[in-house]
Amino acid sequence: MALIFTYKDNEYTLEFTRNTVMETERMGFDMDKIDSAPVTSLTLLFRGAFLAHHRTLTIAEVDEILTNIDKDGLLTALGRLYMDAIKPLIENEEHSKNAIKWTVKT
Repeated sequence: MALIFTYKDNEYTLEFTRNTVMETERMGFDMDKIDSAPVTSLTLLFRGAFLAHHRTLTIAEVDEILTNIDKDGLLTALGRLYMDAIKPLIENEEHSKNAIKWTVKT
């Protein structure tokens, strides 16, 4: 899943990968703070979503795009992209019958 748009004749594809999720979290993003800090959360998610395909853009360029983009539903869409990237890391997939089984020993 990706969010695609055009700005100043350039097409942008926003999405998250496992690595860009970790980078976004290192920038300070915390899913638990979306309700209490929506502006910070939106900004960090937006910046992080550029890392997979547009890493060379500066923070100023990304922030300019954020200033001009339609924000209606944007936080929700970015949150879905983020969750789609982490889903395989926190859930067992249906085809995981060959997954490595583990136990905890005390």
